[in-house]
Amino acid sequence: MDASQLRIALFTGNYNYVRDGANQALNRLVGYLLGQGAAVRVYSPTVEHPAFPPTGDLVSIPSLPVPGRAEYRFPLMIPPRVKRDIGRFNPNIMHVASPEILGHRAVSLALRRKLPVVASVHTRFETYFRYYGLAFLEPMVEALLRRFYRRCDAIFAPSESMAQLLREQRMSYDVGIWSRGIDRTIFKPERRCDDWRRSLGIGTDEVVIGFVGRLVMEKGLDVFADTIDQLERRQVRHKVLVVGHGPAREWFEKRLPGAVFAGFQAGEDLGRAVASMDMLFNPSVTETFGNVTLEAMAAGLPVVAARATGSESLIEDGVTGRLITPGRTQAFADALQALCLDREMRCTIGVAGLKASERYGWDQVNQELVDAYIRIVRQHQAGVRVTRQSPVP
Repeated sequence: MDASQLRIALFTGNYNYVRDGANQALNRLVGYLLGQGAAVRVYSPTVEHPAFPPTGDLVSIPSLPVPGRAEYRFPLMIPPRVKRDIGRFNPNIMHVASPEILGHRAVSLALRRKLPVVASVHTRFETYFRYYGLAFLEPMVEALLRRFYRRCDAIFAPSESMAQLLREQRMSYDVGIWSRGIDRTIFKPERRCDDWRRSLGIGTDEVVIGFVGRLVMEKGLDVFADTIDQLERRQVRHKVLVVGHGPAREWFEKRLPGAVFAGFQAGEDLGRAVASMDMLFNPSVTETFGNVTLEAMAAGLPVVAARATGSESLIEDGVTGRLITPGRTQAFADALQALCLDREMRCTIGVAGLKASERYGWDQVNQELVDAYIRIVRQHQAGVRVTRQSPVP
């Protein structure tokens, strides 16, 4: 069996209507699969004006806006018309990318049709609740996730640190790696642009601490702001540059009145924005990989990040960046202060990070997932079945 014999039905809660690292990875995967001769059909909620055009054939799933986060859609079900479409497409493997209603229904449909089904893990959903005063729900959410993932033949994490966490949480008996790649035509040190910095009011010699990502609380915006407060009190000269947009932008702007907000950037503009920073500060603990961390490393920047899944697999502490215990603003401030005051240190760590980023190529990481698809289809055809027991009834 080879890639051209694969027929993959992909189910995701967000394929292209809001841009994020997870759905961009899925679109790159679909593009690679189609290039290898595989057949792919994507099932996801859609909107009238998506963030970017979808790669491949996209079938719309009924959905409603998420309360309080209307930019996201909540899939409702797999209606009969879509089930008929899946039947006509006749997949030989199903891939679910988000553990909500659509994902659960897709797994149930795969089991009824006696098809192998895999899941990819893109974020730590169980940690989101702590940012909205609902941390007490984490154990229950983790148990529900365990029930979901154990019904799949295999699950795939984007980093070894995340894979190890999933094993410790007993999420699956078959945990593989589907990593992330980097587009080196976009993210590289040569994209740095002093003219662009000056257009934002940032001087050539000012040291810029950057943030890149959606402006939502689960990205650690509170920790970021508290750490910058520490630097202000220490009178460490710096400038904060925020790249991204989201519902928490107004809150973030009020917390960081001296920061420059460049808004949403994409493609070559994003590459220019990242390379024009002097370091990246990524305090998030919800990342399973950390695309922005890898992009910054490819641009030759030192990265200060929370010691959490994703970043632990990318950064070697003290060599390609700094890893700090989550929430410790004093330690984050110490690491940022050292980099602000030492240009040679920034250069040394940035060069090491650039070298470390070179092993991440999109074709290589996507081929590893294709090989896993083929293995799982073969196992299924040979009658090998996974244990699907779960502690949640």
